[in-house]
Amino acid sequence: MSRYCSQCGKSLKACICQWIQSLTSNVELVILQHHSETDRPMGTARILKLSLANSYCFVGEDFSNNEQLNQLLNDGQHQHFVLYPGEGSITHNEVAEQVANQQKVRVILLDGTWKKAYKMWQLSTNLHKLPLVRLPDDLQGNYRIRKAPSDNSLSTVEAGYHILSLLEPETDFMPLIDAFNQMIEFQIKQMPPGVFEKNYLS
Repeated sequence: MSRYCSQCGKSLKACICQWIQSLTSNVELVILQHHSETDRPMGTARILKLSLANSYCFVGEDFSNNEQLNQLLNDGQHQHFVLYPGEGSITHNEVAEQVANQQKVRVILLDGTWKKAYKMWQLSTNLHKLPLVRLPDDLQGNYRIRKAPSDNSLSTVEAGYHILSLLEPETDFMPLIDAFNQMIEFQIKQMPPGVFEKNYLS
């Protein structure tokens, strides 16, 4: 008998499936996951994958020649954006206008640390022609069990939640955050007494 859940891939003890809700979104998410993130017990991209049936996830570092991704990018029926606060990035409002006009939109998320996400962006030349979109600067993250470069750094599932909520404000995507918070609380409870306070609250 496997010690791991066949759905979420986590150990049976840490299975997150009980907190997952199936959600419908008109905006498709494409998650490009750095290979170092695939086995992290606290990785959050899996929440998006499990919750959103029309999401995609590809693993690697240089996605320039990723056949499946390039097939999506060559789909002329969709407008593609990369959620990345680079030079020349646009606000979500400009993307929301396209969604409101019923244009098909895909948003690409880079799943990795800031350093790894930057490297993925540099290496993946097929992304360079796509417009960049940024989130508002005042968003606060709640990824309490991983060190972040700033208070407004977001986990992948938080970034996905915020961009979907901004583009489709009439849809409730809060179950994504609820599952995320439940996973965080479970992980904190597994830590020896005092470890969380010492390592993450100091």
